[in-house]
Formats: sequence, C-alpha cells, structure tokens
Amino acid sequence: MNSIKAWIKASRLQSQSYIFLSVLFGQAWFVYQGNELNWPIFIVMLFFGLFDQLFIVYANDFGDYETDCKNNTFNIFSGGSRVLADKDLVPAQLKKASLLMASLCLACGFFLTVFYQRSLAIPLVVSALMLLWIYSYKPFKLSYRGGGEFLQMAGVGIILPFFGYYAQSGTVLAFPWMLMLVILPTQLACAMATSLPDEPSDKLSKKKTMTVLLGQKKTKMLIILLNIISMILFPYSGWTQPFNIEVFYTLLVPGIATFIQLFITNSEAGSAKLTLFVFLSVLVTLSLMGGMTISLLV
Repeated sequence: MNSIKAWIKASRLQSQSYIFLSVLFGQAWFVYQGNELNWPIFIVMLFFGLFDQLFIVYANDFGDYETDCKNNTFNIFSGGSRVLADKDLVPAQLKKASLLMASLCLACGFFLTVFYQRSLAIPLVVSALMLLWIYSYKPFKLSYRGGGEFLQMAGVGIILPFFGYYAQSGTVLAFPWMLMLVILPTQLACAMATSLPDEPSDKLSKKKTMTVLLGQKKTKMLIILLNIISMILFPYSGWTQPFNIEVFYTLLVPGIATFIQLFITNSEAGSAKLTLFVFLSVLVTLSLMGGMTISLLV
C-alpha cells in the first residue's frame, strides 16, 4: 500500500492538466475547421499525454534529486513530487519508470505512423522527450544554465498542440500559428511562476531560473505582464470577433485572477501568499487555454 501511495505521489497527476489541455487544443482546432474527431486517434493521444506527463515528472525528479533535497519552501506546484527527498522511492526506480514512460510515448508514435500514416508522429514524440533531456540533463541542463522556462513554454505551447492537431489531420498546413502567439506568453508566465517557491534552493544549487536572475518582485511583475499580453492578443487572434460575449467569458476568470495578483506581489518563498500567487498564475493559463478550447468545440 505504501508503494502504491508513493507512485501516486511521484506521478503528480495534477500536472496532467497542462499536457491534456495542450493536446486537446490542437485536436479542437481540427474539429473547429469542420472535421470529425477520429476517436481512436483521440484515445492514442490521451495515452500519449499521460505517458509524456509521467515521463516528465519521473525524469525531472531523478534529475533534480539533489536540489529537491535542499528545498524547504516547496508547495503543490513546485519542488518536484518529493518522493526521493522523503525517501519514499529510490532514484533507480524513477529512472526505470521514466525510461518505461518514454518507451510508451514512442509506442504511441509508432502506432500512429503504422496505422494512420502519420510520418511526423515519431519525430514529434522524440522532440517532446528531448525537451526534458535538454531541460534537466547534461550536456545542456538548461534548467540550471538558464532558459528552462522557455523550453517548458515550447513544449506545452507549441509541440503538444501541434502534435494534437497533426495526429488528427495528418497535415501541418492549416495549423493555427497565430493562436500560438496568444498562448505562448501565458505559458511562459506559468513556467516562471512555478519556479517562484523554489528560489532559495535554486540559489543554493546555482540554478539560473528567471526568479533567481530577476528576483521575486520583478519576476512576478513580468508574469503579470505576460498574462496581460496574452489576454490583449486573444480578441485579435483572427478566429473570433473581438469583444463578443464569447471573448468576455473566456477572459473573465484570467482577468480576475490577474487583477488579484497585483495585490500580492510582495509575497515571499514559503508563504501562503506566494502559493496563492502561483495558483492564480496556473489558473490564468489553464482557464485561458480551456476557454479557447471550449469555444472551438461548441
């Protein structure tokens, strides 16, 4: 029973929402173009999203083991799953699990290639997996050297939506690149926000995250600015009429969350206020992408 609890803890299933929404968004655009959803492909992509998320959290925990052991300001959004720091599992177990998840991701790509002639499926799977390698492992290790937040933005804001669309359509010609410009600023803001609580341990480990480089206050103001940019761009992205009721409802929750953030920029690592700030950042990103996805499907 303790082993099952440890693997549930390691899996951090709450983070599946980032992956699921991004993959769903790409498929929703395919439906918005007047096509019918291919349900077998949808299920394959559902499994791919699950395997990819598990690969990310297992491999990242393995790569960040030493830093996570120094972290005492973590919260639900940051600091890894804590299974290694708390000695619930050992590194070798997470290494094997991450390799298994990577293999299952490749199996999804192989299935799409063989049965649906999606020749880009395996390259896209490899690209998604390599982002984590570049993020956490040598010789790149950009989560330490700087730029890790941009890798997260690229994965969740470009590769996964693109893969979702391509899996359904089999083409790259009608992918909504303009909508990616709406998504990318808030995805970057979310990646930056989830590193805010880890600033003390990241400094000890000499990680060059945006929070370490800019400090808490400047990073929070940049997060708010990036979210505002996404909300300003959304009505002018070309697929909906500006200032209609659909736009209003899509921006309502992100707008309120961003407004509240303005009053808690003085929060410190380890505080309840900072946890709230990070939660609101995640809420902005997920509610904006979720609202856009719903609008595409209805």
